[in-house]
Amino acid sequence: MRLGIDFGTTRIVVAAVDRGNYPLVSFEGPGGTWYDWFPPLVAIRGPMRVYGWAAWQAQEERGWTVVRSIKRYLEQAGPYTRVQLGDQQVSMVQLLQELLSELRRALIEDSSLNLEPDERLQAVVGVPANANSNQRFLTVEGFRLAGFDVLGLVNEPSAASIEFVHAQQGKLPARGSGCLLVYDLGGGTFDVSLVSTAEQAHAVVASDGIPTLGGDDFDSVLAELALDAAGIDDVERDTLTQAEWFRLHEECRRLKESLNPNTRRITVDLAVVREDWPVVTIPVSDFYQLCRPMIEESIAVTQQLLASQGVVPDVVYVTGGGAELPLVPRMLREVFGRRVRRSSYTHSATAVGLAIQADEQARYLLRDCFTRNFGVWREAEGGQRILFDPLFVKGTPLPAPDEPPLRVSRHYRPVHNIGHFRYLECARHTGDGQPTGDIVLWDDILFPFDPALRNVTELERIPVTHSEVAPQQEILETYSCDAAGRLTVTIANLSAGYERSYKLARWAPSQREIVPGKPLRRGELARR
Repeated sequence: MRLGIDFGTTRIVVAAVDRGNYPLVSFEGPGGTWYDWFPPLVAIRGPMRVYGWAAWQAQEERGWTVVRSIKRYLEQAGPYTRVQLGDQQVSMVQLLQELLSELRRALIEDSSLNLEPDERLQAVVGVPANANSNQRFLTVEGFRLAGFDVLGLVNEPSAASIEFVHAQQGKLPARGSGCLLVYDLGGGTFDVSLVSTAEQAHAVVASDGIPTLGGDDFDSVLAELALDAAGIDDVERDTLTQAEWFRLHEECRRLKESLNPNTRRITVDLAVVREDWPVVTIPVSDFYQLCRPMIEESIAVTQQLLASQGVVPDVVYVTGGGAELPLVPRMLREVFGRRVRRSSYTHSATAVGLAIQADEQARYLLRDCFTRNFGVWREAEGGQRILFDPLFVKGTPLPAPDEPPLRVSRHYRPVHNIGHFRYLECARHTGDGQPTGDIVLWDDILFPFDPALRNVTELERIPVTHSEVAPQQEILETYSCDAAGRLTVTIANLSAGYERSYKLARWAPSQREIVPGKPLRRGELARR
């Protein structure tokens, strides 16, 4: 069975490939109710951990701590990152494996699919357009360890563009730029991509986004307004447990998703948090006023993306769970007019597009691109100056899934005994070799230029010094990038005949810990 899986912040949505159709998969939840999504939740009590619908039910029982929005922590995590859950500490990889194993079990035992217990599940999985290599690695590893065959990773806005073009069946404007702008505001991340569409060939021209903006932030705003209206001060708020915060935000999410353009007031029953708390009423205008700056931030990023490409899109396609807020398409229409089209299936468009991509018969060709400049620091002027060497520049097209990896090489003679390679990505770089804009530090790796060190594994214990032997060595660096954006480098000493290969990522230190905390307060959101 082939599947498209949108691993969202607040919902996991799955679409199946069924003879040219791409139906959403329904899951049996508590009380026999069926849902077209699966909750990415973990609940902890003592030494116990439960996931999915079991975690959803645990919020009603005393003693359980429920953690939501696991996906938001992936941006700052690495393969060795450990997550503090109550009194437990678990690796991020294990946490993802256990969550996705429960998803696989639910697909086989408690879903609308008719699957055999040992049936092979092949999946194309969605990731944010601005996901770093760590996020991509962790996503693939979690699904693989859970028993899925991962056919590929696709940027979420790209998948939504496939769903849009497939649904239109050739009804795109006959004249124009030939570009579709996908505005994807999910539960925890915002992505925007400019996609060139031609028949069944899609090329991502450029992408940008905000990895910390999504529907979760709207939930936090509504929660704070409700507590303000009830007169609950900061002292009492600080006594709320994680489970109570979870119930409050789930109630706010439910109310937010029920809003329509004619809604004037939001009634929040705070008794879902604590039995003696009141029912409060929030004017929608107050809620929208506080959400507006966040939406304006996303629109500013969108306009900057279009300005950098000098393109007017034919269609602005609005998708993602956060885009269900009526204020979002309203504000987009103020800027882009009648070109704005809101998906009828904001929660499921990405999953359907992923399923279409997984369907061999559909034969959609998708080509993504680098969303930032990726490179390495180099010494220049005899070590007096450090320059940025861009290996893959922003906008470089990634290879299609059936094409060989993209390759770049560097060939030189070194001057040191050990090469210290410090990788980074940046939003922009100047002509004189300086990175600017957002800068994210990646791997530090060491390679022995001196053949006498070829078998030394702990090079960090040896000082980096100028070497008389090093200039006699011919060094070749070969960088490889596949269709999913995964990067590797092979560094070879051609003169002495040895090499080492490394997977490159934004590795977190081995002792790095993440402690899921309380949601951000309104003031903290404003300072984000």
